[in-house]
Amino acid sequence: MRIALYPGTFDPITLGHLDIIRRATVLVDRLVIGVAINRDKGPMFSLEERVVMIEAECAKLSEQTETEIIAHPFENLLIDCASDVGAQIIVRGLRAVADFEYEYQMVGMNRVLNSNVETVFLMADAKHQAIASKLVKEIARLGGDISRFVTPQVRIELLQRLGRPID
Repeated sequence: MRIALYPGTFDPITLGHLDIIRRATVLVDRLVIGVAINRDKGPMFSLEERVVMIEAECAKLSEQTETEIIAHPFENLLIDCASDVGAQIIVRGLRAVADFEYEYQMVGMNRVLNSNVETVFLMADAKHQAIASKLVKEIARLGGDISRFVTPQVRIELLQRLGRPID
């Protein structure tokens, strides 16, 4: 069985994340969405809320594919999480050259730690390249329209969290 791990904070999950997840499902039999705790980022949503959002959004994708998609919280090293879930592949999404420079260093370190796990990069679709959870939250905080960046349900949850009216 081919198992991949797609890690991230997913605070919140965006259409860019879902694009990478959808495209990764054609590569593997099981896709584990590694939801990082990462207290340093100060997430807007709790770990449990992020897992629920991911499960809800991925349930729709699971109906369209034969790939099993599961959410898995983690706080340890990414490469250790990959081993924990039996992943032979780490999936990473790239938006820009700056992403690649950071990811290139991570791949090198992960290969030293465990040479049995490969990293696969998927370029974000052009229409999703500018989407970043951090920017989506900022746009929402400042009253902007985020409907082009997240699903309708995630939009509602984000606006509710910010105390903004839902129209």
